[in-house]
Amino acid sequence: MAIAPLSLRPDYWDTIEIQEQDLENLYNYLLEIETPLTSQELVQALIRNRIDVEKDALKNQKPAGAAVYLPKEHYQTNQTLVFPALEWKRGKVIRIRPGNNPELPPFEVLEVTLETGEQHQFAAGLEDHRLNQPIEINIDDPKLDPQVVYKQYGVRLVRQLEASLDANPDLVRIAGSWFPRALLVDVNIGHLNLAEAVLDMEGGGPLPTKSVLDQIELPTDVNLKLTEFSLNLALQEDSRFDEVGPAGEILWFLHRLEPETVREIPPYLRYHPTAYDRSQLTPPMLELEADLDDDLSEIPFEDEAPEEITFRLTYPHLRAGTLPLTDRIRRLFPTAYESPRIRFTLLLGEEQQRVPGWVVRPNHYIFGLREWYLNQELIPGTIIHIRKSKNAGEVIIRAEKHRPTREWIRTVLVGADGGIVFAMLKQVLHANYDERMAVAVPDANALDPVWAAPKKQNFEQVVMNTMRELAKLNLQGHVHAQELYAAVNIIRRSPPGPILAILASRPGLTHVGDLHYRIDENAQSESEV
Repeated sequence: MAIAPLSLRPDYWDTIEIQEQDLENLYNYLLEIETPLTSQELVQALIRNRIDVEKDALKNQKPAGAAVYLPKEHYQTNQTLVFPALEWKRGKVIRIRPGNNPELPPFEVLEVTLETGEQHQFAAGLEDHRLNQPIEINIDDPKLDPQVVYKQYGVRLVRQLEASLDANPDLVRIAGSWFPRALLVDVNIGHLNLAEAVLDMEGGGPLPTKSVLDQIELPTDVNLKLTEFSLNLALQEDSRFDEVGPAGEILWFLHRLEPETVREIPPYLRYHPTAYDRSQLTPPMLELEADLDDDLSEIPFEDEAPEEITFRLTYPHLRAGTLPLTDRIRRLFPTAYESPRIRFTLLLGEEQQRVPGWVVRPNHYIFGLREWYLNQELIPGTIIHIRKSKNAGEVIIRAEKHRPTREWIRTVLVGADGGIVFAMLKQVLHANYDERMAVAVPDANALDPVWAAPKKQNFEQVVMNTMRELAKLNLQGHVHAQELYAAVNIIRRSPPGPILAILASRPGLTHVGDLHYRIDENAQSESEV
């Protein structure tokens, strides 16, 4: 008769909640090792500790009101026992008699009636018996394997743990690592002023913590990791400094020396939200919205990150020198645990020219391409390819360049009165483009007053006036929703949703198939705004 190995209950890790004892154990663990740890590392420590605790509990489990049967012990009549070898069933000793086996030392025989009504006999008073061995744990149980548990439950446990740690004033976090506040090295205002001077001499940065530390004379007779962590926290809590490193790397920059477009949203990317009813958007409209991948749409991307992403450049991003940070595109760019701004390297064009780039997480854009856009003579609608480099912290951006050619293309012109006109004109083009989104802008400076002036027209007026201009360029007077989106963004920043809602709901607009629309001549006068 063998004892079934012990295991955790099947839903143990599905229902686990972070307890105060877990937090206390982790706090003491950090004090002991004197090394900052990430949330992921702390969760792994929590899992290991929980498994050790639960293994001990399994080995020592004693059901209330009953003793665990062991052959070496002596028992009394009417005593209730629990039998591990019988799946922990209970039974009552109804009779005890001497055992009779000349090959064994003197022992007793227990006659037991189990709670199921079955009757069994068990030996007692035998020191040498295999059932006296400690109860074994099921070593094959995946719920008791720290690596398996972390792989399956780690993401959820990290979220749970971070919520608890954020509420703990005794712990501080910097760049994703946690440490007890009580062990921090004192960093005073003099050290911070010296750090500012060091970064100032480097043009603002970026510099790793150690490069700053080497020049500001903080104590070096303590754990170097503690000193670095203490300086990181002090810099993080001082508004003069920005932590701009990607996840896993801490780099510091002086906030006042960051490019203005990094500190402030450029005017071309500023959006004044327009209320609209999304229920009016048809399935083809929703498909187009997802395909356009506008950063203001904030559409979640469910698939795994591809090796390369194709993006069609819009005028606001062309003029601002930026790329949209959509959920799809952000998979290819450096991320960070907390930093709102991340400094990295752009490799531009076939020559992979190296220029500094910035991921501006709160405002959903990537900055650093202004000069390259100008030098490449790109237009709105240009097809851009984005690919992650083999080197961490680098991203490759290129356009589909070709020899200059003169082609007929939609062109935006600004009249002397500031009015906007679209016309089909021949322009010299240098790269491949999406025909529905391509618009040549011969004089971007002439458009700037349109963006800077107070918005005298409401959004629906802008959409309708733009549609009328585009309709003149087509013999049938048809305008595709994608063309309208690209053209409206020459004048006013907008995601596709509000534009599509107007097409779906405004009287006087007729859908003629495949997301093409025309202004109904009979209703045009009624739809004038």
